Amino acid sequence: MKNTNDSLRLVALAAALLLGGCANFSGIESKASMRDPATVGLAPSAGARVFAPDAQWWREFGDAQLDELVNLALRDNPTLKVAQARLARAQAVGEVARSAGLPQVNGSFDATRQRYSENGLYPPPLAGSTKDSGTLQLSASWELDFFGKNQAALDAALGAARAAQADAEAARVLLASNVARTYVQLARVNDQLAVAKRTLAQRNESLGLVRDRVRAGLDTNLELHQSEGALPETRQQVEALQEQAELAQHALAALTGQGNKAVVRAAPSLAALKAIATPAQLPVDLLGQRADIEAARQRVEAAGYDVKNARAQFYPNINLLGFAGLSSIGLGRLLESGSAQWGVGPAIRLPIFEGGKLRANLRGKSADLDAAVESYNGAVLDAIHDAADQISSSQSIARQQAEQRDAQASAESAYQIAVQRYKAGLGTYLNVLTAETAVLNQRRLAVDLSARALETQVGLVRAFGGGYSAAATTTASK
Repeated sequence: MKNTNDSLRLVALAAALLLGGCANFSGIESKASMRDPATVGLAPSAGARVFAPDAQWWREFGDAQLDELVNLALRDNPTLKVAQARLARAQAVGEVARSAGLPQVNGSFDATRQRYSENGLYPPPLAGSTKDSGTLQLSASWELDFFGKNQAALDAALGAARAAQADAEAARVLLASNVARTYVQLARVNDQLAVAKRTLAQRNESLGLVRDRVRAGLDTNLELHQSEGALPETRQQVEALQEQAELAQHALAALTGQGNKAVVRAAPSLAALKAIATPAQLPVDLLGQRADIEAARQRVEAAGYDVKNARAQFYPNINLLGFAGLSSIGLGRLLESGSAQWGVGPAIRLPIFEGGKLRANLRGKSADLDAAVESYNGAVLDAIHDAADQISSSQSIARQQAEQRDAQASAESAYQIAVQRYKAGLGTYLNVLTAETAVLNQRRLAVDLSARALETQVGLVRAFGGGYSAAATTTASK
């Protein structure tokens, strides 16, 4: 028995050494390299304020209705559920890969009625007879992962699961920001609608004034027609804004997964939304705050393990096989002790000549790794572009708002003076219309800038990760 075991060990060692000499994957390597923060302009800055949004950042706007809409979206939106289903599938693949490194045990029972050939291997009286035969057996196998093939496959599957986890978090952040941005758009339309209705009322008042002056002989029909012509345009603006408000409500219903249900109970306004504090520059840890970048990084790691697995394919597969059970001709004797059988031994598979398949597979996996690295680099550059744009827009909008407030104050004063001069007969109604147009333009601009400021804050939160934490991906590897 000892000689047999020694022989088996020598056979396994010789096979491993043989294949080690045959393994040849020289010249097949990944060429891409990942960009680090310093090469993309994310160097540390002294005194830089860290901006890390909270996981429920939308609550900082101070609007309970917005909070409810985001919670509905995170619970019922189909797109988010698709991302969660992909995560569940990736985790299941990881469990399959994990099982490959564990012993496999199977049970079997076979019963056969067979006529034995008179001219075959079996002598009389079995030859020419018809008998029942049966086998009741347990078999086991265990692949010894000497070269790390199974471990690499497991690590690749776990990396893919972590990437799917990060994708699900990225979908969550994007969904919440879309709901918040659409809610801000609805608030902007409502405020613009208020401006338009105020304009309509103001022009009705002006029309009454012009009619009084025409009856008094102080104005002509020219001024009357000028005043009347402004009303249809304003009513058309009111109708267009009402349409936009309905479309925004439909968008919120779709985002929250509510279909055609009314999800906005009270019309929101920009003044009711609090501003969120935002950073003035890019933080060095920006890349660690974004789920999409984490997903891309995990895919790079998974692709690296796929390359390792492809290299391990050049080496032998060594399995320990064993079986134990009962086998007999004649089912009535199957459970007798004499029907016992067993066996144990190694199984070695050597890829000596495979027509270049292994090298081609390794080249393909190396190309996949290069693609994953460049996808990561692209995601990094897109993230920096996005965050830098949002910061620049935020700062510019703040300066524009300061200038707009001064311009609106001047326009309002000019309009009041024009109305007073018209009432006193010192100016024409055309002067009133000109001054009024300037006021209306400034009111609309004020609403648009306020909405842009809030939308940019939402964009900054999303660009800075939306409260994502890379620690969330660790659940996928458990």
